[in-house]
Amino acid sequence: MIDITQRFFVSYAGPDRAWAEWVGWQLKRAGHDVELDRWDWHTGDDFVQRMNLALGRADAMVALFSRNYFAAGRWTQEEWSAAVAKRGRLVPVAIEPLADDDIPALLAGRLYRDLHGLDETTATAALLEAVHGPNPSAGPVAFPGATSTHLDTERDPQRPRLPSSVGLPEVWNVRRRNPDFSGREADMVRLRNGLLTGHQAVVQALHGMGGIGKTQIALEYAHRFASQYDLVWWVDAEQANQLPVRYTELADRLGTSKSDAGTEANARSLLQHLRTRHRWLLILDNAEQPDQIEPWLPEGVGHVLITSRDPDWHGIAHQSDLGVFTRADSLAYIQARIPAITTEQADLLAQDLGDLPLALAQAAGVLRSGMTLDRYRQLLTTNTARLLQESDVRDYPAPLAATVNIAVTRLMDDGHPDATALLRLGAFLGPEPIPTAWLETARFRLATIPGDPDDPMWLRNALQPLSRFGLARTDVNAFQIHRLTQAIVRTETSPDLAAAICDDVIAVLMAANPGDPQSPADWSVWASLTAHLTIPHVSTAVIDRPELHPTLSKAVDFLLSSGQPRAAQDLGAALHQVWSIDLGLDHPDVLTCAQYLGHASADLGEYAKARSVIEDLFARRCRVLGEDHPDTLQSANNLANTLGAMGEYAEARRIQEDVLARRRRVLGEDHPGTLESVSNLASMLRESGEYAEARRMQEDVLARCRPVLGEDHPDTLQSANNLATTLSAMEEYAEARRMQEDVLARRRRVLGEDHPNSLTSANNLANSLRESREYAEARRMHEYVVAHRRRVLGEDHPDTLASAGNLAATLSAMGENAEARRMQEDVLARCRRVLGEDHPSTLTSAGNLASMLRESGEYAEARRMQEDVLARRCRVLGEDHPDTLIAAGNLANTLNALRRRPEAVELLKDVHARCLRVLGEKHPGTARVTRNLTAALTAMGRTYEAQQLTSRKVDKGKRRFGRKRR
Repeated sequence: MIDITQRFFVSYAGPDRAWAEWVGWQLKRAGHDVELDRWDWHTGDDFVQRMNLALGRADAMVALFSRNYFAAGRWTQEEWSAAVAKRGRLVPVAIEPLADDDIPALLAGRLYRDLHGLDETTATAALLEAVHGPNPSAGPVAFPGATSTHLDTERDPQRPRLPSSVGLPEVWNVRRRNPDFSGREADMVRLRNGLLTGHQAVVQALHGMGGIGKTQIALEYAHRFASQYDLVWWVDAEQANQLPVRYTELADRLGTSKSDAGTEANARSLLQHLRTRHRWLLILDNAEQPDQIEPWLPEGVGHVLITSRDPDWHGIAHQSDLGVFTRADSLAYIQARIPAITTEQADLLAQDLGDLPLALAQAAGVLRSGMTLDRYRQLLTTNTARLLQESDVRDYPAPLAATVNIAVTRLMDDGHPDATALLRLGAFLGPEPIPTAWLETARFRLATIPGDPDDPMWLRNALQPLSRFGLARTDVNAFQIHRLTQAIVRTETSPDLAAAICDDVIAVLMAANPGDPQSPADWSVWASLTAHLTIPHVSTAVIDRPELHPTLSKAVDFLLSSGQPRAAQDLGAALHQVWSIDLGLDHPDVLTCAQYLGHASADLGEYAKARSVIEDLFARRCRVLGEDHPDTLQSANNLANTLGAMGEYAEARRIQEDVLARRRRVLGEDHPGTLESVSNLASMLRESGEYAEARRMQEDVLARCRPVLGEDHPDTLQSANNLATTLSAMEEYAEARRMQEDVLARRRRVLGEDHPNSLTSANNLANSLRESREYAEARRMHEYVVAHRRRVLGEDHPDTLASAGNLAATLSAMGENAEARRMQEDVLARCRRVLGEDHPSTLTSAGNLASMLRESGEYAEARRMQEDVLARRCRVLGEDHPDTLIAAGNLANTLNALRRRPEAVELLKDVHARCLRVLGEKHPGTARVTRNLTAALTAMGRTYEAQQLTSRKVDKGKRRFGRKRR
């Protein structure tokens, strides 16, 4: 007898949920622990992490093989691949007939049990034998927790039925299944779990806007779980007064109606009959009047599924708010119907359509008919309503434009002028949530909203009908209108009314009080406001309104501060173009806008463009405001930073020293602008190799920032990051790492995971981990930073290239030379194209690649590259710069490997002398050169000279790195 409790992870495709429930129930009945795949997990869980944890806990994975299971794009592939990779125990069972080519090659050799086509007793035995293995000598197998009494399915309606043992229910009036249904797996499982919450009648209301797919989910649910019901009846519930008629039709089918009784009596009789039955599902589709529906809800051991636009089913049903498709579901839907479309194109289309299922279905139909994607997207902007009138989607009763217009007509006919006006106003704002506080504040200035402005309930009374007709989603503090609904409503609005509404839009936007655009505490409010300001139809309406100029400028500042340089550049460029024409290039608003535009270009790594903008701005501010004006000094500071980013350290340093002197005189020693200049100058000193002075200045800045701004202020964190970077350059890795870990934790909490500054801290910490030889963790962090910088900043951004180079260096340290070399070659090619041949970052990449070539034994090519890098660094950085010394040391090592030891020794002597003078005797870099020189001398037999190396004075006279080599 087998008496061992095991833990099983059941892997299945979403459409096979009924099978998974049956398998899970049988395994639990046999005394085992069972975890169904990701559908057992909460929304927001990291799926891969949960899957790995589940597989780690499980004794085996039971995989339900079907065509759905092996369909492209399903997580099931990740599950069985992980199980195979982990060499875990995989128990495959087939739940439908499969051909050989249905099963992936990796699994083709595995034997699996067929459960389809068997009766329940035989299927149960086959499942348990697959799990435990055959036990022919013991006769019937007893399992932990099993009883000798066969559980009657009808006496225990919670017990799942074997799906293949029954066909459609005896009573069934549901139309055919939609073969194009896809996605919505999480919604489907939430719906199923909600209906299985109790033994009494469970009423589940699925609500959402028109076109979102409520009916499609109900239809798919009915077909997917048909085997678990004896009765499934579909009722068109749009007209609540027709429910008795529809119920009488069901009563006729069941044989419980009486010809001499009226429809209401027969309907009441049906409700009584359902109380005596098990396993029934009643679907009330498109129910819009909860108070009239409630009296006709049945009781008993069964399920009621309601679809509705109206969200107000409180006290009547368990509610489930259905949103638009996830972007992943949108992409899968589009690409399944338009195979030629690329992922990038599909993503743009899904974004344009707001991931609304009906809109996606309509778009697929139009695009399949021959219209190009570019033309469709253009028409979607210029002729939205006309385009959305076209539909050949069989599973939706009306195209989206008609769906919206019908709802608006009903809203007006129902006598809600305030709601209709609020809908139009909302249509001219952005598709993001609209805070109700803005409307409350602006109420007295809203000319298009009828009614008494003093009425404290006006907003509630206006929002309730919008929610009820599915035209808006309401929350505690905001409401939201889908972008396509907005576009259709705007199209139907007359020009005169649209002009008046635009005035109200200005009033609403001015009512927002977002606070300081540079303060992370205020970013959530700024994000909400900027989301509306940057929508094309909103920005077009407000961009030339003088009263909004300060808000628009601050919005660009917010985008910069919160790490969104591309959005800042787009908005800043649009503002600058319009304002410079209207106000002139020297107007203060235009100058401020130019400052932000230059900053955004620099943040994007577009240094040449940034330099051009900032130089012009600096000249204008000098002429208009004077050289000592704070705004002029800010432009000079920005110009110095941009020149530094371009590798022009000498000129950058000269400008920054002048700015610092002026700011100290004009603003004072502790002014934030002065501290910014001190910090920036210190960073330039570090880039110039003057580590000690850079450290002193950065420690001073950090000490001043902490008590004034606080530990978590972005400027304080920037100061701490700069100091940690200098400590790392001085090879004080332990203290640098401690500071970097603290700064990273604070930046992630204050700024967010994906903020460019947070990614910079993660990159710096990963470098410290590599220097500490913690290669595995360094690699993990570098891979994380590269992936996120590529997504946030782009493939060719200088910071992304630096991260990719750092990852390559870590891979090289781990011995993964081929991949490291491939990555470094790619980084070098991109750096040359983006930054130029002589940029310090390009030279660093070239030096790293040359070192990899040396490690691979390609000494001649390594030498050629290193000589070129050394010559360029001498010219760009100077002969005594630490990076130049490193380049010279690397070249000496290669010469030594080539057995050109006299040349290597002469070069190392020169490097050693300079290291003593520039870095000091105790610097790790100096010690490293001393060891290399000692080894080279010893290899040449110059043992005495090697022994005396550290005790005698080294000639400090300057020598030239560029001398001719023999």
